[in-house]
Amino acid sequence: MAFFSTYYECEGCDAMKVVLQNLTKIFPNRTKKMPDVIAVNNFNFEIPDGQLIGLLGPSGCGKSTALNLICGLEKPSSGKIFFGEEDVTELPPENRGVGLVFQNYALYPHMTVRQNIMFPLQNFKGKDKLPKAEMEKRVEEAARLVQIERLMDRKPSQMSGGQQQRVAIARALVKMPRVLLLDEPLSNLDARLRLQTREEIRRIQRNTGITTIFVTHDQEEAMSISDLIVVMKEGVIQQIDQPQRVYDDPKNLFVAKFLGTPPINVFEGTVRNETLYLGQDGVLRVPGVGDRDVWVGVRPEGFVPQEAGPLCCELKALEVMGRDTSVVLGNPAAVSDPLRAIISAEHAAAPGDKEMRFALKPNKVFLFDKETEERIRVRAE
Repeated sequence: MAFFSTYYECEGCDAMKVVLQNLTKIFPNRTKKMPDVIAVNNFNFEIPDGQLIGLLGPSGCGKSTALNLICGLEKPSSGKIFFGEEDVTELPPENRGVGLVFQNYALYPHMTVRQNIMFPLQNFKGKDKLPKAEMEKRVEEAARLVQIERLMDRKPSQMSGGQQQRVAIARALVKMPRVLLLDEPLSNLDARLRLQTREEIRRIQRNTGITTIFVTHDQEEAMSISDLIVVMKEGVIQQIDQPQRVYDDPKNLFVAKFLGTPPINVFEGTVRNETLYLGQDGVLRVPGVGDRDVWVGVRPEGFVPQEAGPLCCELKALEVMGRDTSVVLGNPAAVSDPLRAIISAEHAAAPGDKEMRFALKPNKVFLFDKETEERIRVRAE
């Protein structure tokens, strides 16, 4: 581990920043009946040295294409890619100094763990070629880093999915890449292994200090291990910020709906006389907002049970989760079906109740323009 840490501190620091300038990738449609597909659209972002960045979005949003552009598997239609101050836009993948970990691990089944990890080093040519002792030293260090040093003589078929994923990460790290790219690396693991492996990825990234880009459609994964998350939709960046800030301060309705488990509750609302109405219920004061129709997002933890609360909801079900209770609700103004509120178990409804009343936490309520779905900034009361 000390060997890797020393390398990244001494040799890789100036090259770890990744800058994407006006990056665009267009896939021409083979038939004239359909328009070309813009997978990445004018992508501008500077990835700071030594941070773990989560590229997050639904399937088809362009996150894997962005990763392929960074590593060189795809050529951009326009725009530039820089590693540090070096323009790598036209550089072939093997010369970019990236480590890439795929969703399916891509291990060689006939090779042992040791041979799989060493394979990239054996392909070094010319001045980059390493003596055998140096290769073995790097392999052992990479194996220790991902905690598989006791499995070196096994083959992939003799290992669990989580162990195979660690081998794939070690193989990517052993080259001492300038940038580590992870393309949905946890998708093939069960829930418990996903949790363990994402914690391992974060530990490894912190120990090496290597700039890492992690692609996922799972917002919980991205929020739990990323320094910054980039939320994408249809090839366009929607928001870039620290995970908690994106959750607490979404830029638009798409971002608000994409982040959060359970997801945000969405209502059709109306502002009249600086009061927000959900149906007939006036639920909050919204000073400075003119009369208009709006989308309203309320986080599940934003509901406060009150006997005389302004928001009345139909009580459909209670799901006890120990300390907290998930309340399944209905409301005529709701777009989300069903609504979910997370409340303390001690405030759960009594048996036989058909409805519940709530006050809303102002900092958990977001207003969005009905047409553009952009956030309406307001200090609700």
